[in-house]
Amino acid sequence: MTAEGQAQVPVLNLANVLTVSRLLLVPVFLVALFWADGHDDLWRWIATAVFVLASVTDRIDGEVARRRGLVTDFGKIADPIADKALTGAALVGLSLLGDLWWWATWVIIVRELGVTLLRFWVIRHGVIAASHGGKIKTLLQAIAIGLYLMPLGSWADIPRWVVLGAALLATVVTGLDYVVRALRLRAAGAQR
Repeated sequence: MTAEGQAQVPVLNLANVLTVSRLLLVPVFLVALFWADGHDDLWRWIATAVFVLASVTDRIDGEVARRRGLVTDFGKIADPIADKALTGAALVGLSLLGDLWWWATWVIIVRELGVTLLRFWVIRHGVIAASHGGKIKTLLQAIAIGLYLMPLGSWADIPRWVVLGAALLATVVTGLDYVVRALRLRAAGAQR
């Protein structure tokens, strides 16, 4: 029992296993993405399937943790690391292959690192919870990455650009929202 009288949640639980499996899928994804110089249709479909599977575990592990009371400190740290590792690997991989503009990759990576640093900056004053906009941003990024991974040919360029544009807009807007929320939280903590 903890000091609050609640049972200790074991670190080895379904939610954390899903999170770790997502981390373990990152190198599998990268091998599939870069196999045969990164432009073999079969391997691109395999890379897409691995990315989708890993992305689905992100949705499931959080729900399982909350619904079954399996939230752990390990999960709170490992889950965002796994998310950023998967998204970052996909973005950098696609840019290395010449399939995605580097500037788009950097906008997303800088925002993700910036939000992580903001969370650490204000942690003693409180937690900045994920916003609804942040969840939409994550979904748009995953769809955009999926569209760039799939070997669909040039007919898919316009849908790719539209979804990527929406993902970038959501990335920047939610990043600015996190900055405002962090500043407010820090100011409120300083006044106490």
